Amino acid sequence: MAVALKTVGVIRNPRSHGNRGAVAEEGPPGVRYAEPLTPAALSRDLRDFAADGVDLIVIDGGDGTVREVLSALPAAYGGAEPALAVLPSGKTNILALDLGARKSWTLETVLRRAREPEPIYKQRAPLEISWADGVRPPVRGFVFGMGAFVRATQMAQSVHRMGAYHSLAVGMTVAGAAVGALFGGSRDVWRQGVVANARLDEGSFRAGPRFVLMATTLKRLPFGLKPFGPPTDEMKVLDVDAPPRKLALAIPMVLGGRKAGWLERNGYRRRNAERLSVASEEPIIVDGEIFPGGEVIVRRGRPMRFLAP
Repeated sequence: MAVALKTVGVIRNPRSHGNRGAVAEEGPPGVRYAEPLTPAALSRDLRDFAADGVDLIVIDGGDGTVREVLSALPAAYGGAEPALAVLPSGKTNILALDLGARKSWTLETVLRRAREPEPIYKQRAPLEISWADGVRPPVRGFVFGMGAFVRATQMAQSVHRMGAYHSLAVGMTVAGAAVGALFGGSRDVWRQGVVANARLDEGSFRAGPRFVLMATTLKRLPFGLKPFGPPTDEMKVLDVDAPPRKLALAIPMVLGGRKAGWLERNGYRRRNAERLSVASEEPIIVDGEIFPGGEVIVRRGRPMRFLAP
């Protein structure tokens, strides 16, 4: 039988799109609030939460805030990490969408649900991204990508400046990326790809230019897009050679999650894996943030509990 949570802490990002200019809503006594503005402050607040026995952390922010909180949790909580809830306060909120959190999923709703006799949780395993040189601390998130995905993310910044957010922003970015790749010509930067050596699990390295290399553990993406195929709990990888062949035919097939033998023969590969090893000097993306490349390991992490709407 599930046990209702009693100690709640809120990590609120006042800079998130949905929180700008708004004052944090007052919760009932006993709910801890923190608005850390630096990684050091976030680490300190999470350690305080752990010391006070906080067993549910509500993340009030976008995907970047989720990434920062998840990445800092192990140092604060060790192996006894708390349950989480995500308020869709950012620009894209891709994890919140996967969990089914809508605008009606407010702090008040979360608190009421958390204190039900048997609250319902969904499990999601984050990606754990680490660098072999050890210079940067590991990062936990839900979407990893490089190649065209980096350029599409950079394009998303322009889309946001146009006033498009959430699923609309994702849709406009995907459409813009598709147009750029289709009509840019074989020498266009979209189609040339990036040089990267990649290996799944203990297989051999596959070298060569890549149009896009992506991984996720999410089950649901905006607009019903299924570039990784059918939804599963595994780490799903999409690996596309550059320059992409038969792209006009492949785009609807790949985004629709459809299978066809000719896709793999033309360099469009979908796989499930526990570990993705990448060696490239090109930048990578983790949940909307650009990080430097290098020798990067992407693993499927341990499942975490998210309070379900």
